[in-house]
Amino acid sequence: MRLNLTEHDARRLLIPGPLALVTSKWRAAENVAPVAWTTPLSAVPPLVGVCVHPSRHTHDMIRFSEEFALNIPSPRLLNHAAYFGSISGREGDKLAISRLPTFKARKVEAPLLEGCVGWIECGLQDAIAIGDHTLFVGRVLAVSAEEEAYQEVWLLDDPDERPLHYLGGFSYAALERRLEARPPAPQSPDFAAQWEQEAREISERSAEERRAQE
Repeated sequence: MRLNLTEHDARRLLIPGPLALVTSKWRAAENVAPVAWTTPLSAVPPLVGVCVHPSRHTHDMIRFSEEFALNIPSPRLLNHAAYFGSISGREGDKLAISRLPTFKARKVEAPLLEGCVGWIECGLQDAIAIGDHTLFVGRVLAVSAEEEAYQEVWLLDDPDERPLHYLGGFSYAALERRLEARPPAPQSPDFAAQWEQEAREISERSAEERRAQE
């Protein structure tokens, strides 16, 4: 049976992507907040988007510091993620209160969080008002991941090394298995060769960008 939903359910249907714990630093203040509305925006140059409501403390932290980091938590940080979303950074230092260990990022001042399976460090390229949110466009400066969790794709082998996903409210999830597609072979050999050439070009451009950032 199909259900007719409200327009606001569109955002829940498009979730779950990996939850991101957005860290930022402005002067001596550090902050962390969970954000479910994140997305890749461009491959070359590498850009990602983060949507934040202007009323949020995170909004000011990103706007003033002009940088941020996306920390992709594992299920070990389930309760931390819920806590970080329950209070504002204006009310206190959430990182200090939680005592969650952090470590120094390679390219930004924002701290990176232990207990995560991936980290994306970004400089702020643009801020675009869209509806009642601001889309912060981040230029990707550095990317890291736990080897046990990610090797070109999420491995999903170890339950403790999987990305945490947000469903809404206090509901979260973790992927359990990876499915490998086996599409039919293309009818034309020329089409297959062109497909492989395009994939090689993308891989080469990505490798060049990584070398340029080192």
